Amino acid sequence: MEFLQNNLEAIYIVLLCIFIGIEVLSNVPSVLHTPLMSGANAISGVITIGAIAIVLNLPEDAHIGILILGGIAVFLGTLNIAGGFLVTRRMLRMFTTKSN
Repeated sequence: MEFLQNNLEAIYIVLLCIFIGIEVLSNVPSVLHTPLMSGANAISGVITIGAIAIVLNLPEDAHIGILILGGIAVFLGTLNIAGGFLVTRRMLRMFTTKSN
């Protein structure tokens, strides 16, 4: 409970970013999906590298909950990057012509 009280402002910022992200992404036309996905993959890559750096530099006496949350963040970031590349690749293949 002390963790929540100490980081309440950061939690509010994360929740606000989630709602703003949903609102922005829901209004993107489908024509812009592939360029937006490429940009999102780049951002996810930077976030994942940052999460890995933070988890690796935690002090020895760090709470186990922080380590678990960091591991989940790294896993979900990696999953997002891989999924984004797969979707982008599939969409780009739709626009290639078949050669005989």
